[in-house]
Amino acid sequence: MENEALIDQTVKNALRARYQGPERHYHGLAHIEAMLALARENRALLDDFEAVEAAIWFHDAVYDSRAKDNEARSAMLAREMLAGHTDPERLSRIEGMILATATHEPPDLGEARADSDAALLLDMDLSVLGASPDVFDAYEHAVRREYQWVEEAMWRAGRSAVLKSFLTRPRIFQTEPFRQRLEAQARKNLERSLQALQGTV
Repeated sequence: MENEALIDQTVKNALRARYQGPERHYHGLAHIEAMLALARENRALLDDFEAVEAAIWFHDAVYDSRAKDNEARSAMLAREMLAGHTDPERLSRIEGMILATATHEPPDLGEARADSDAALLLDMDLSVLGASPDVFDAYEHAVRREYQWVEEAMWRAGRSAVLKSFLTRPRIFQTEPFRQRLEAQARKNLERSLQALQGTV
């Protein structure tokens, strides 16, 4: 069962439509496609590739920048749309991975292999933080557009808090391959963005 495709074309088409909504400037189809490419690139490190692929497809399926329960609603949507496509235990692991993207803290899914897959999923989701400065800046601009309803002073305070929360972590990336490749650049990008938000550059 674990080798069967979890997401058929009908489900993918429905999700693609969601990700192409006009309010999605960063959390859209290009983000999903980039994560899927990283999953394929790191397939040898994944225990259950299809479950991770499903979590990628669903993790931002519900996205409203004014809401605080997007991940929970995305996980619920995954449960509804994947019911009957896999066993309940595997579906719970997929939900757990989706829910973990709310805090980007590694979840305890009760099994070392599943926890490892979740850590890789989180690192793929955050990989843009360690991108080249121009790609990172485009990401920051796109996120700001998703929150264009937030007044500038509030945005600067809120976004600064988010960036600081990542910078104060002992490590941004959970897995060694991502940490070696992206950690140093991510910290440079975050520091630079934080300084800009605080008007010190």
